[in-house]
Amino acid sequence: MLSVLRNSWALLLGMMLLMIGNGVQGTLLGIRGAIEGFSTTQMSIVMSAYFVGFLFGSRTTPRLIRRVGHVRVFAALGSLISAVLVAYAVAPDWIAWSLMRVMIGFSFSGVYITAESWLNDASTNETRGQALSAYMIMQMLGIIAAQLLMNAGDPSGYLLFVIPSILVSIAFTPILLSAGPAPRFELTKPLSFVELYRISPLGCVGIFLLGGVFSALFGMASVWGSLAGLSVAQISTFIASIYVGGLLSQYPIGWISDRMDRRVLVLVLSLAGGIASALPAFADFDFGLLVLLGAIIGGMANPLYSLLVAYTNDFLSVEDMPAASAGLIFINGVGAIGGPLVTGWIMGWMGPEGFFFFLACLFILMSGYAAWRMTRRPAPATEQTGTFTPLVPTAGIVAVETAMEIASESQEAAEAEREAEREAEAERAADGTPADQDGEVAKTEGPHQIG
Repeated sequence: MLSVLRNSWALLLGMMLLMIGNGVQGTLLGIRGAIEGFSTTQMSIVMSAYFVGFLFGSRTTPRLIRRVGHVRVFAALGSLISAVLVAYAVAPDWIAWSLMRVMIGFSFSGVYITAESWLNDASTNETRGQALSAYMIMQMLGIIAAQLLMNAGDPSGYLLFVIPSILVSIAFTPILLSAGPAPRFELTKPLSFVELYRISPLGCVGIFLLGGVFSALFGMASVWGSLAGLSVAQISTFIASIYVGGLLSQYPIGWISDRMDRRVLVLVLSLAGGIASALPAFADFDFGLLVLLGAIIGGMANPLYSLLVAYTNDFLSVEDMPAASAGLIFINGVGAIGGPLVTGWIMGWMGPEGFFFFLACLFILMSGYAAWRMTRRPAPATEQTGTFTPLVPTAGIVAVETAMEIASESQEAAEAEREAEREAEAERAADGTPADQDGEVAKTEGPHQIG
């Protein structure tokens, strides 16, 4: 990990600063929208627009990179992000904000793809997993730090729009001065939805539902807080708790997932997330308990993304991984677009409690579908699955594809080790050597389940 930080510190620091800007604008707009008198429906459209741009950017950026190069694309998108962050305060109109959210979602998607390409190129096969983990940690820390920054100014003024713009502008300086040329890559056509669903129904349905969960948390939590009458400090604390919970739970859940049927873990996590979401939807809690519930919800939702990607990967060949990663990103993006819209509609009907009610419904649907899928086919043997690689839903297509490749490589390495053990056992048996002479015990394994 130290070598990764030494070689990629500028890129990682820059990404953290970028995520501070992204995290501030998501929270700030929800609060400022209430100050400007925008309705819940209008704010849901504003928040959904980011994911429209993000989805479009994931499909368009590779073409732009091939046409003009990584550096020009990166610098252009960074300039657009910085400009939009200031323009929000200049044009406090929900239609203008929606258009700007499309632009900033598009820009962040392109920035992620470019930065992930550079990071992947700067890493060796031995350090790619550590580099990806460091990248995800920096993204989460940036969003958490953004919530602290929310208390540095008045949401009704200009300062909170200017500071993120400055941070984003600064973020590109170390990245552009230190990053080398990124590898050339082609736009990957996603697997057809029918084919991807055939490979992993739970992966597709789960990723779609989780897109709605994440976009509601990322886009509508501040709208909920404003509607519920919370202060800026309380709203930022609640949102920070979501990401702190996600950061702390990634690795323990990842360790567990490599040692059991991942569908069981999907069921348990989504059920726990559903219960934690349902409690404030139907009962009043003091703010301290709300923060705890926010940490639980985030602690269940964020690892679920990595878990569903890892589960889908267990049924893929290496050749299908790039196309599958593109397909999963698209499915998640479609779900994310609908998340704020449905949340806003439910909140308009139920009031603030509709925010948690929507989350609970999605979590419960996911747990129910996971339970049903467990009756449809056996799980692959745990020794024949890839390792869990931490991801966050803000990751771009390059990060998802890299995570799949790392998992596949670990699976191949483990299989090679088992094959070497079988050959050594066969040689000992031929020589008449007792099986446990070297402290080894013969292992047996069932056929590979691909369902």
